[in-house]
Amino acid sequence: MRKLIVQQWVTVDNVAAEEDGGLGFVSAAPFSEDDTSPYKTRTMAFIDSVDTMILGSNTYAQSVGYWPTADDQGEYGRKLNSLTKVVASTTLADAPWGEFSAASVTPDPVATIRELKEQDGKDLWLWGSLTLMRSLLDAGVVDEVRLLVCPVSRGKGTRVFEDAQDLELVEATGFDNGLALLRYAIRTPRPTN
Repeated sequence: MRKLIVQQWVTVDNVAAEEDGGLGFVSAAPFSEDDTSPYKTRTMAFIDSVDTMILGSNTYAQSVGYWPTADDQGEYGRKLNSLTKVVASTTLADAPWGEFSAASVTPDPVATIRELKEQDGKDLWLWGSLTLMRSLLDAGVVDEVRLLVCPVSRGKGTRVFEDAQDLELVEATGFDNGLALLRYAIRTPRPTN
């Protein structure tokens, strides 16, 4: 069965969005084609392990103006843009992605993710989308949370988790660029409806 992996950029004090909703704390630069750093190697291995990206409607709106034409992102950008995309929204009729295949739109992301998890393929990747992440955690369909911890604090902002979560550490890896990757499995998934 495919897994749903959530990925969030966070500060060391667990802020996933600044007070204005931004991610100004993210310190990773675009990858150059000749970058051979361990961080790039791990990031590329992750993107190769997924084939579907799930986005909330706000994350879609923030991303669609940049990513489809993000030539500065090199191979990473090409792979990201080529993923199958699903946007959770009750208001969007369609979700184009530049010259790449449009995203499909689902008003019921929990049901859609359950269906996708039963299909053959690589893992599913929820990109950002804190509100959607929280509803998917509540529904018990999240299998892993990946936190990319930036070496800064903000004090105020939106935290990753609003309520209690029981997590099991799978990996903790630091990189030369100051980022740390923390991977957690959901220890006791909530009952699914």
